[in-house]
Amino acid sequence: MSSSTSSSTSAFVSAVVFNGIIFSVFVVGFLFLRPKYKRLYQPKTFLETIPENERTEPLPSGYFAWLKALLSKPDAYVLRQTGLDGYFFLRYLKFTVFISFVGIIILWPILLPVNATGGAGESGLDLLSFANISNQKRYYAAVFLCWIFFGFILFTIYREFVYFISVRQAVLTSPQYWNRISFRTVLFQTVPESYLNERTLLSLFPEARNVWINRNHKDLEAKVSERDKLAIQLEAAEVKLLKAGIKNKLKTDKKAGTDAVIEQGVTIDTYVPQNKRPTKRLKPIVGKKVDTIEYNRNKLAELNPEIKGMQEDYQSAKKLNSAFIEFNSPEAAYDAYQLVAHHLPLHMAPRYIGLHPEDIIWPSLRFLWWERLIRTWATTAFIVVLIIFWAIPVAFVGAISNITYLTNEVHFLRFILNMPHVLYGLVTALLPTILLAILMALLPVILRLMARLAGAPSNSLVELHVQNSYFAFLVVQVFLVTTLASSASAVVTQIVHDPTSATNLLATNLPKSSNFFIAYLLLQGFSIGGGALLQIVGLILSRILPFFLDNTPRKMYARWSSLSAIGWGTVFPVYTNLAVIAITYSIISPVILLFSGVGFAILYVAYLYNFLYVYQPPLDLTGLAYPRALWQTFTGLYLALVCLIGLFAVGKNWACIVLTAVMLGFTIFFHINLQEAVVPLIDVLPKSIETQHAQAVGLDRSSPAGTNRTLTEKSGAAQNLIEASEADRKRGKFWQPIYQFIRPDIYSSYLEMKKTMVPDWPVPEYTAEEERAAYDSAAVHADAPFLWIPRDPYGWSKTEIENTADVIGISDEGAYFDEKGKIARHGLPPDYEPVKHL
Repeated sequence: MSSSTSSSTSAFVSAVVFNGIIFSVFVVGFLFLRPKYKRLYQPKTFLETIPENERTEPLPSGYFAWLKALLSKPDAYVLRQTGLDGYFFLRYLKFTVFISFVGIIILWPILLPVNATGGAGESGLDLLSFANISNQKRYYAAVFLCWIFFGFILFTIYREFVYFISVRQAVLTSPQYWNRISFRTVLFQTVPESYLNERTLLSLFPEARNVWINRNHKDLEAKVSERDKLAIQLEAAEVKLLKAGIKNKLKTDKKAGTDAVIEQGVTIDTYVPQNKRPTKRLKPIVGKKVDTIEYNRNKLAELNPEIKGMQEDYQSAKKLNSAFIEFNSPEAAYDAYQLVAHHLPLHMAPRYIGLHPEDIIWPSLRFLWWERLIRTWATTAFIVVLIIFWAIPVAFVGAISNITYLTNEVHFLRFILNMPHVLYGLVTALLPTILLAILMALLPVILRLMARLAGAPSNSLVELHVQNSYFAFLVVQVFLVTTLASSASAVVTQIVHDPTSATNLLATNLPKSSNFFIAYLLLQGFSIGGGALLQIVGLILSRILPFFLDNTPRKMYARWSSLSAIGWGTVFPVYTNLAVIAITYSIISPVILLFSGVGFAILYVAYLYNFLYVYQPPLDLTGLAYPRALWQTFTGLYLALVCLIGLFAVGKNWACIVLTAVMLGFTIFFHINLQEAVVPLIDVLPKSIETQHAQAVGLDRSSPAGTNRTLTEKSGAAQNLIEASEADRKRGKFWQPIYQFIRPDIYSSYLEMKKTMVPDWPVPEYTAEEERAAYDSAAVHADAPFLWIPRDPYGWSKTEIENTADVIGISDEGAYFDEKGKIARHGLPPDYEPVKHL
């Protein structure tokens, strides 16, 4: 077996066969199980917690009819059901599919023949890569095609930014967002002490409506947390007591040979003696053992008045150096968000708009400006160090992908050469990708902790912070370190005998490391994509967990009603990194585009299905993860161009180096200018949009009485669209899609998106009390939990309710013991309240 064939053909075939089999099994399992397990595979079509007008339309029941119906869902419907973040995540997957297949059309007809006849004597997949070129004159094909393909990618990124800005602005100015309290409220941090009073802040911002000066409610929060813990323990103990009583009653009746008899005046104490009642220790292991029900009732009776008194006196708590300010309108809020509020550096900054009260990390609102700087630098330094040291295990994983080459120097590894071809391929192709996936799964918890320590004031901002740091990890560890380790292991023998040849040998063997990433794309697209459809973990847990965890009505309801969720900070970077890998190797090994295109297409179908039918809407980032992913995609272009320059330098083709450097310079120029053009439009609301929005709701700021005029009469953008549509009819149908693609400023304008993409989400309405308390700490208005226990036929639950109701709310409505003594429930919990987005 030749080394080239070993590292290329065998690994590729094994990866294709293995992942193809796994994908087929997953898909077949999904097709058969989807109609049977609706709770697992289509809960968003019927769950009681989802209002009827927000539920997703069911798909056809046939084995394959669902796919056509799924893919035919219009963009506006997908946006309505998945929100801005889900919609733009799906769009990024489509974006990668699009550039992959356009890349195949542009590159394959020329590059594959040029590489295949390159004459360097490679075989397998390496035959079709840059590694097979021995004549440096053939480098020109790679240079000019990279100009065309990378230029196309640059324009597509620009087009996506135009589309994103228009859609986001259209949605954020819709009544569903425009009427939210959060979109007319700004958080100001590092507020000077002299400004920490309502009168001063109102005078600073004349259009302000409400002011919430954040306060230190640490003691109150601790009391509320303790009460919640005691209440849940009490609920569990009540249910445990009733279950024990029912169980013993049924046993007694069975021994007596009689059916269940309802005896009058018999209490639960008859069947559950005092020494069998639920107990707990006040301290682990050595603490005093107490009756859980009696102890928790007494503690709750003590805590409730304490908490109520602290809540009534909440404004006496120490002020923190931050404040939420609500304005009369979103326009006024955005004006305040964009202006410089204080004359000293880093005071009344940073500022945030659109933060949901339920999303806020309250401890992060207390940091001073210097404390925030120290935390930011310290956490950044920690992440950099983590990246450096994480390279050691990742490099080992990368070396496994080309382990055969190491056997020339590390002799005890030579047993690998005697493995069967299939097993050998699995070791060199599949094992490294699995190890790498496991290794990277350990990072999210650490990175989220670092984001919170750095002072991110909300969970959504934590996710955006994690998106950046996790992407850096993936590029460095999954891509760069793995690439270098794979390339180095392929030439370790030559480097040992001639260290001076290291640079040339690594550059020459760089294209061969693409085989590892082809296997990685196969794993992500086929196995991960198929697994996302089948939801193998959810399927197993849904069969097992109820036997161990569903021991109270509340837990049964929570498992039934809760939907799967994903974290944008760790999901987006995985696929951004895959796109970077595909772009980087697109010229060096153009075959990779086929696997990126197919893999991302499978992932798109899997995620489209799950977002529409399975996942709950994640944290609302208002789509802001998408532009970050687009900026990060530039990394692929830079790495591709730098790698090409290195390869041309090895071949000593100076003309190709200069031509590629020109493309690199143009990419940098384009990147900088694109940032200057679009960054100001991403996070703020331009005045022109405010004006158009005012016109759309019938308010003409230029006329005294708010004269109504149509947008067509007043908007130049509307007139452009009319003229463009007329020109399309003259141009013919063939050219219309092309012209629409190259003119996003017309066909993806704010006005067009306003007409076609704004979802009909419910418009939020608030009571005066809800509005006034919106940005108080959650502990300030927290009510005691409402307990839920199952009803029994003997009246014992009623007795427990009578004994507990004076201390804390409790009910047995909607839950009961069946004839076998098992807990069952129907409907919603007695204290259920729909979530209201502020």
